[in-house]
Amino acid sequence: MTVIGAGAAGLAVAARLKARGVDSVVLERGPGVAASWRGRYDRLRLHTTRRLSGLPGLAIPREYGRWVRRDDLVRYLEAYAEKFGLDVRTGATVERIKPGSDARWSLRLADGSEHTTRTVVVAIGYLHTPEIPEWPGREEWTGTLIHSAQYRNAEPFRGKNVLVVGIGNSGAEIASDLAEGGAASVSLAIRTPPYIVRRAKAGWPAQLSGILMGGLPERILDPMAAVMCRLETPNLSRYGLARPTKGLKERLRTERTVPLQDVGIIRDIQTRRVRPVAAVRGFTATSVRLADGTSVEPDAVVAATGYVTGLNELFDDPSLFDADGMPLVHRGEAARPGLYFVGYDVTLGGMLRQVARESRIVADRIVRS
Repeated sequence: MTVIGAGAAGLAVAARLKARGVDSVVLERGPGVAASWRGRYDRLRLHTTRRLSGLPGLAIPREYGRWVRRDDLVRYLEAYAEKFGLDVRTGATVERIKPGSDARWSLRLADGSEHTTRTVVVAIGYLHTPEIPEWPGREEWTGTLIHSAQYRNAEPFRGKNVLVVGIGNSGAEIASDLAEGGAASVSLAIRTPPYIVRRAKAGWPAQLSGILMGGLPERILDPMAAVMCRLETPNLSRYGLARPTKGLKERLRTERTVPLQDVGIIRDIQTRRVRPVAAVRGFTATSVRLADGTSVEPDAVVAATGYVTGLNELFDDPSLFDADGMPLVHRGEAARPGLYFVGYDVTLGGMLRQVARESRIVADRIVRS
């Protein structure tokens, strides 16, 4: 039994299997568990509450606070692997997965070794490979261009003009971090206006609203969300950020996009420390051309432009995935006999809560198979 990926999803599956008497090997390409979390920006906190983010069998310690810091989450996942005595093998990069003989799966590793297993759970996550669009003229650009995955803190950008591209949760938080950290100016390129929600209001976290309302159909949830958006958050149109026009759940279904939780971006836009601008259209040697015909001349560009799953590179069978490389069968179901994908469902209830639920389902089905 093999699990690929020692993030939250992979560890949860391995722990649930062990609790049911099934040992597994967890293959991790990084130097330790929670490799993707270790590489995120310094100020990152979970946008989901501590109580609703723990994995099966071990609560997140109360001393980590309601909104858990990045480093504390890494410590928690390390403790989780230790508590369950999981067999995590680091530096083990899986390059190819294909059907083998006798109803087994064959895994080829980067060191040239082969590993066979009857059951494989792929839990490398949908935020696997950073992606920067092939903007016209990008190769001519003489300034700094990094993906948000490479961003750690504002110190290297102190006194510089910075353009952040993308207003997802990472992009908005990085823009605020830059504004607070001494950047000379911060612009935020926006293609589609987001739904913005308060992380908590009167002590009630947005995550709980997502859990309670997430099961409603689009025709009911989307109008409700539009009303709540107008009541909870100010109209930022005068500052260059329009209200969203596409329904919240419609965007979740079609774009896998969750609402933007405000941890400072509203304040920073209102005080003009962060300036919304149009989407990026292309580059010249010294400027970035925008979709509205204007341009900006930043010293650096931080592309918070998302990730690809990297799954197409692992498998020869394209029928496993949709056009975006997402597994067509997941959420605890077997995509093929002995093949499961865990951690690919984006919900309004939070990623960690979702992988905790999926890990139980997958473990139960593997034990019964």
